[in-house]
Amino acid sequence: MATQATTEQLILSTTAGDGVALRDLLVRTLPEVRAFVRLQLGPRLRARETSSDLVQSVCAEVLADLSTFDYRGVHAFKGWLFRRVLNKIRAKADFHGAARRSPARELAATAIDQELMRCYRTLSPSQHAMRHEDVARLEAAFDELTDEQREAIVLHRLIGMSQAEVGDALGKSEAAVRNLVFRGLAR
Repeated sequence: MATQATTEQLILSTTAGDGVALRDLLVRTLPEVRAFVRLQLGPRLRARETSSDLVQSVCAEVLADLSTFDYRGVHAFKGWLFRRVLNKIRAKADFHGAARRSPARELAATAIDQELMRCYRTLSPSQHAMRHEDVARLEAAFDELTDEQREAIVLHRLIGMSQAEVGDALGKSEAAVRNLVFRGLAR
């Protein structure tokens, strides 16, 4: 539980205006935010929007609003953070659903995202290919899940909420959440 206490201290220090704590908090939560964004995008939105841009945009918004966050525990913080991410993804899906972006701009964004990924990776070509295949397989598997299964798995496995907490968040019983997670993972 030392990790939670440290995360708790970082959140409390950050809300009090500590810049170093803020940096450490972002470093700690960024991998989870990136994974959450990639898993929640879906194939249509993933083809039109870069995950890096979404993560950066959400982090900027969260930084601006963190001082107004009422800390009630690590899970409450993560829930607040991932709801912000999900709202951003839904807003982007609505935006693209309204057909406001040109295909040429989408191709440019995809090329930029691919170039950034090449710059940040220090893997060998074979390691890069294997990681890319793993991510593609995971994204494809998540695309096959129902929205409820996807949300239950993300909240329980990625965010670390208990099945009871996930049930409260989704308005379902703990048994129903257990069933969603089990069936989603089996699928």
